[in-house]
Amino acid sequence: MKIFAHRGLSSIYPENTIVAFKKALEYKIDGIETDVQLTKDNKLVIFHDELLKRTTNKDGFLKDYNLEELEKLNANNGYEGFYKIPTLDEFLNLVKDEDITINLELKTSVFEYLGIEKMVYDKIKEYKMMDKIIISSFNHNSLLRFRKLDSNIRIGLLTSDRLIEPIDYIYKYNFNCFHPFFMAFNKDDVIKAHNMNIDVNVWTVDLDEAYQMCMNMNVDTIMTNCVNKFCDKK
Repeated sequence: MKIFAHRGLSSIYPENTIVAFKKALEYKIDGIETDVQLTKDNKLVIFHDELLKRTTNKDGFLKDYNLEELEKLNANNGYEGFYKIPTLDEFLNLVKDEDITINLELKTSVFEYLGIEKMVYDKIKEYKMMDKIIISSFNHNSLLRFRKLDSNIRIGLLTSDRLIEPIDYIYKYNFNCFHPFFMAFNKDDVIKAHNMNIDVNVWTVDLDEAYQMCMNMNVDTIMTNCVNKFCDKK
């Protein structure tokens, strides 16, 4: 079972910051999961919430600020010190030579961010990382738009709900991975997915009991905030 660092080593360091990603890379991880949004001036940045308030010292929506303004914010999420919101370029520069998979979640469920799929696709090509990327989103229309850009890039369907026949749904739209919440799937889903050459990558697995459940169900990957708990140091 593979282990992806969910927003970096986010159980100890501020999520989705360069420090959190660097610290995760000190462990024998198989991948990193992170989130991409668009600024007011159409720059790609790494940030989870649409609202800034939970993890920064600012109110409002990320989309209403330009990159220069956002880079002045402290994304420390209550930790000591200053932590900048990274750009997608900064993140890809950090991980481009690592032997890991990168799961980029397009945060297009609340705001569609017109054109973000092509912008992210172009960045992946620029950094020559096509074979290292999984694209995921809760906005399945966004995933369809990405699929139209490339028939081969791996795409993962995110869901927090128990869908009716989720594997048939994924297969129908030529996606590659099922990304369910750790309490929103069952072993039959995993068996069917594997029979149809679809990976099951589960989020967010921090509890020992959830980890063991995923092991027992033979899932392909877990995404966890706690790679320090589940992975050895390099």
